[in-house]
Amino acid sequence: MPMIKLVACDLDGTLLDPSGNLPENIFEVILRLHSKGILFCPASGRQLFALENLFAPVKDKILIIAENGAIVSRFGKIQYCDALTKDQIFAVLKAVKNMKRAHPLLCTPDCAYYEDEVHPFVDFVAASYLSNAKRELDLIADKETVCKIAVYDECGPENDGMKILPSLLPQLRIIQSGGNWLDVSSPLSNKGRAIRYLQQALSISPDECAAFGDHMNDLEMLLACTHAYTPENAYEGIKKIIPGRVASNADNGVLEALIKIADGKQP
Repeated sequence: MPMIKLVACDLDGTLLDPSGNLPENIFEVILRLHSKGILFCPASGRQLFALENLFAPVKDKILIIAENGAIVSRFGKIQYCDALTKDQIFAVLKAVKNMKRAHPLLCTPDCAYYEDEVHPFVDFVAASYLSNAKRELDLIADKETVCKIAVYDECGPENDGMKILPSLLPQLRIIQSGGNWLDVSSPLSNKGRAIRYLQQALSISPDECAAFGDHMNDLEMLLACTHAYTPENAYEGIKKIIPGRVASNADNGVLEALIKIADGKQP
């Protein structure tokens, strides 16, 4: 097995346990990886601020891919941001109005903005987006850098949003990101493109990269890394494409794999 220099890892359903918690000794393992010259990179649909807070003890030693690949941060500094144009943002806001009960969230590098003050939408926003604020979205769209629009679909994306938005927004990337959420981003924005940016910036080859993910929004990232794995609890569709497997997130499968990588072994 070639020397691994970069490990990218999805969080929800992958590294995090079923209750959404990090493994107890994850920071020790990340520091151990770092001491071996291996960079750890959480890659999530979550906002940068939330990820920096979650990994605060090691923030200056890791890379971060946030907003499903729209933002790349290196050692606490943003290196890359794939922003939507104003026209694209307004087109999404207009399209979401065609859905039955949907609520958009404009995600910028610093804050997530919402307008609909309804439950449980605002409860999920408060829980998942630590930096958030209620604002008139048209004003945010006109003034701020928006890297992703998250849409909370009360009916379930598979029943409503994923049937409506793709035809209304054919030039944008629309993907279900888990639960009642779907994400709208620029057409080329994904975790895989972010990984390829890091590979080029750091002169790291795909053979020197490992990745872990559990759902379809991880596919491009997994395909960009030679050593790709899904946990046993992963979505069946992604497991059919990616044969590499580790134990489920309930059994700390990814953590055990990271320890093996730190030891120079195959996960």
